[in-house]
Amino acid sequence: MNIKKLIFEGEGVTLDFKKTITRCEKIAKTMVAFANNQGGRLLIGVADDGSIKGVKFEEEEKYMITRAANFFIRPALEPVFEEVYVDDKLVLIVNIENSTTKPHYALGEDGKWWVYVRVKDKSVLASKIVVDVLKRSAEEQGVLINYSANEQTLMQYLEHNSRIDIKEFCKLLTISRKNAQRILVNLILSGVISIHTTEKEEYYTAAV
Repeated sequence: MNIKKLIFEGEGVTLDFKKTITRCEKIAKTMVAFANNQGGRLLIGVADDGSIKGVKFEEEEKYMITRAANFFIRPALEPVFEEVYVDDKLVLIVNIENSTTKPHYALGEDGKWWVYVRVKDKSVLASKIVVDVLKRSAEEQGVLINYSANEQTLMQYLEHNSRIDIKEFCKLLTISRKNAQRILVNLILSGVISIHTTEKEEYYTAAV
């Protein structure tokens, strides 16, 4: 593995830099976001700007990661560690697989359990719709869609508009947020529409 090349590519959906691990709650959030997406790597001993600082106490870092994975995440995760020396400095690589038991929850500082997903180089709080999609995508049975007037109205709207958010969808159909969420989750799981999550908003488009 070419660590320098990896660092040069920068933080993103599957890569995060940590100079050191300071709190289990903080690292649990990143690990959960990776597991709920497509997996990812943590490079411990690398600063946010990509400079290699090295790990001084690797056993302590491993302990913090393992503790976070077992006690601050549910279902628990099993991180895989690698140790690589770069310019005589130790970089600890923590591999988190794309989980088959989604969604994973991280214990927050408020004592509550939250679901996170990875958006670019950030771990962001998942919406109720994303959580439902993660839960149901892990189920084996398929999704049977009944194309009622509601679904047809949405798809007609998306033929003439590039996107819609849940507030606009509720207004379009004059339905409750709960009913809107159920319809959107079914259409996402069936591959009819796509969900787009950013740090500031979430919206839906017709699937390509």
